[in-house]
Amino acid sequence: MSRNDRKSEGAPWSQPYSAKELAAALPTWKRLLDLFIVALLFPFWLPIMTLIALWVAVTSPGPIFYRQPRIGFKGRRFMLVKFRTMKVNAETHVHEAYLEHLIISDRPMIKLDATGDSRLIVGGKFLRATGLDELPQIFNVLKGEMSLVGPRPCTVPEFERYAPAQRARVNALPGLTGLWQVNGKNRTTFREMIEMDIFYSRNISLSLDLKIIVRTLPAILGQFSMQPLPRSGAQPTPPVKT
Repeated sequence: MSRNDRKSEGAPWSQPYSAKELAAALPTWKRLLDLFIVALLFPFWLPIMTLIALWVAVTSPGPIFYRQPRIGFKGRRFMLVKFRTMKVNAETHVHEAYLEHLIISDRPMIKLDATGDSRLIVGGKFLRATGLDELPQIFNVLKGEMSLVGPRPCTVPEFERYAPAQRARVNALPGLTGLWQVNGKNRTTFREMIEMDIFYSRNISLSLDLKIIVRTLPAILGQFSMQPLPRSGAQPTPPVKT
């Protein structure tokens, strides 16, 4: 996307945060935790990313990475990076229509590709199911646009559909993993996801981040998940002990 395209959308695009903005979005302990874990796991994630990049390049003509505008801290847009898991020029209106359905239906957020999707490249379903397609977001973390733990970064069309109260979920830096991802994820509704992300943004702490990080891999493997939030209209309560 060109600079002119960005301006035409009339959006505040990601620029280096000021010291004050960064302090509000990313407390010192959180930034240090991000950098420490990324550095600690470097011998693991780099070879995995290299293999995935080679797989995408060999099995599907087109770019290795997929870039998409997402909503970051306080509504500022940034360019999120993922491994491309769909064929080049795949239709996107199907996903947008499905998202609209999830927002208004209050049904579990089952992925479109859960039962097969012809738009996916070979191995794309596996990459998406395991979250390996999101590994390039580590570079978004290093740039300070994301954190390892935070609300799921939403798309621009999705954010535009939010009710005013739901926009509170961007009061925290988006994350690679988060409370929703380890608390049922695709078994929860859109409303529950929003509630969990808002709860997290209001209760950020080192202990909560560590618990989410520890539970991320088991959640991906389906071994266990956190206690779901209640479906009532009551104020969300902590899904984990803090």
